[in-house]
Amino acid sequence: MSAVDISVEDCDHPTQALQALAEQALAAIDLAEAELSIVLCSDAFIRPLNRDWRGKDAPTDVLSFAQQEGEAILEDDPVLGDLVISVETAARQAAELGHSLDEELGVLLVHGLLHLLGYDHEQDPEEAAEMRAAEAKVLGLLGRRPLGLVERAEKEADAEA
Repeated sequence: MSAVDISVEDCDHPTQALQALAEQALAAIDLAEAELSIVLCSDAFIRPLNRDWRGKDAPTDVLSFAQQEGEAILEDDPVLGDLVISVETAARQAAELGHSLDEELGVLLVHGLLHLLGYDHEQDPEEAAEMRAAEAKVLGLLGRRPLGLVERAEKEADAEA
């Protein structure tokens, strides 16, 4: 059974549903033995992390800090890494998209988890396509209906073009 540790920093949000979903997600992608840490936080908490690690001085929805890199994931160490999720940003995004905060937290969980597994979408269109497909697959395995973050970003870019 996976070990998912969730803590709350500078916000007040229950953790039980997200913990169960994280465990379900890990099992769905055959990483039931993995360990994952998740911090639910405020925009004020995530902003300096985003500034220091990504050079973007603004709040963001999810940050991923991988413990491992590459294809050797879980061979010697079951620890995937840490996800930091802003509940404030998630709540705004959920309201804009017309779904629940829990749905949005699930999307952010899946997106961050895929980053921990080495997926990326920022530089290469082929990698973005792979991550979009992986998000859709994992969200589907979890019985979730919202679009993944990569697909959302692509739709927004198409609408602006």
